[in-house]
Amino acid sequence: TFALAGGLAAAQDAAPVGNDPFEPFNRGVYRFNDGVDRAVLRPVASTYRDVVPPLVRQGVSNFFGNLGDVWNLANNVMQLKLQNSAETFMRLNVNTFFGLGGLLDIASEAGIERHAEDFGQTLGRWGVPSGPYLVLPILGPSTVRDAAALPVDYYGDSLAHFNDIPVRNSLVTLRLVDTRASLLRASALIQDAALDPYSFTRDAFLQKRRSDVHDGNEPDDGQ
Repeated sequence: TFALAGGLAAAQDAAPVGNDPFEPFNRGVYRFNDGVDRAVLRPVASTYRDVVPPLVRQGVSNFFGNLGDVWNLANNVMQLKLQNSAETFMRLNVNTFFGLGGLLDIASEAGIERHAEDFGQTLGRWGVPSGPYLVLPILGPSTVRDAAALPVDYYGDSLAHFNDIPVRNSLVTLRLVDTRASLLRASALIQDAALDPYSFTRDAFLQKRRSDVHDGNEPDDGQ
């Protein structure tokens, strides 16, 4: 971890304003991702939204959100966020046992907030700088720190531990389609409103990521 922190710190110091020294590469990957999205993901997500009843889609989103709370809990604990850990633990129990395995989000209705955390945020919490902006194939906006954290996030993903491969792959695909469907309106607004969707997406992502890592407080070093 210390070696990773040192390397990212050096990269961040060398990065120009905007923290996007890989911009030519990133734009190329962005165009590739956009092509895949237009050809496959967006049409499938639109069909899913139009065909599947809203109540069923909400249940699917709730189910995957509840699975995600397992890793959220682990990262809240690793960040020593005691209140958030307790609330996430309560969410898991309430939704799993009283919400039909997570299909119903009873915890949110009861005012128990979701505290979404991943390992990239945990690294940031303990001082690892974000490093430059990085666009990943298919996965989209990221940073060097968050990309390095992906193997740990994958291991912490509950779906990764399903032994039945066909079922696991089906659930991963369904989660991807459900997530993309939830972003249809936002992506349309970006394409319609932004003169340069790449720059808009980058700046919005980096700002939100800083806010997520530092709980809404802008860090002194801007990381």
